[in-house]
Amino acid sequence: MNPFDFISFDFLDLLDIVLVAVLLYYVYKLVKGTVAINIFIGIALLFIIYRITFTMGLKMFSGILGGLLGVGAVGLMIVFQQEIRKFLLMIGSTNYSNKRNFLKQLRFIKSEVHTDTDVDSIVKACFNLGQTKTGALIVIERTNSLDFVKNSGDRMNATVNIPILESIFFKNSPLHDGAVIIKENQIRSTRIVLPVSTKKIPKRFGLRHKAAIGITERTDALALVVSEETGKVSYIKDGEFILYKNEADLIEKIRMDLS
Repeated sequence: MNPFDFISFDFLDLLDIVLVAVLLYYVYKLVKGTVAINIFIGIALLFIIYRITFTMGLKMFSGILGGLLGVGAVGLMIVFQQEIRKFLLMIGSTNYSNKRNFLKQLRFIKSEVHTDTDVDSIVKACFNLGQTKTGALIVIERTNSLDFVKNSGDRMNATVNIPILESIFFKNSPLHDGAVIIKENQIRSTRIVLPVSTKKIPKRFGLRHKAAIGITERTDALALVVSEETGKVSYIKDGEFILYKNEADLIEKIRMDLS
């Protein structure tokens, strides 16, 4: 007698497993690199143990684990509030009538996202602007679409290079006010108005920093801010300031985040 005769498996079970695997992988991609990743791994292991014990018929133990998972649902929504918001924003901002844009939103199923963004020029331009204390806000779009904010500014399709970035943020330029959005090594929009974060930050940071935090809280975009007061360059990801040692280290961090 086969001890596993009580287990039935058909096409729907296979489809169910595949869909769950894709969902878990996407959640992992969202929380990867954040403090939430450890919580996610712990929850995933707890759920696997629960399913194993439930299948084996350990009713008391699986009941306790099931209760913990059920009660913790509200807590999970609080812990993963930022990640859930990014996911819902991605779904809501996707143009489903445009097949090409829709497929771009599914890039999370790839292990890597190829990018040819000229990170060196972007960072170099920021440090050049910092030397003259010229304020700047540059947003690099990744997988989450930023179409919901692009309409607030002026469309542009120019290849990324140092002179054009410096000229955009030149104090007498009509384009210097607001943010610049870069996607696939193209400056797509200028004078963008970004959502401002309500998070409390030190008073030495201004409105540009709050805007950078706001857009990176809501999406997986990366942001670079040049302070008009100090000339310092800040790198912001997932609503947090990312520390770096020098210009070369900053370039390497951005390249890793774009890969």
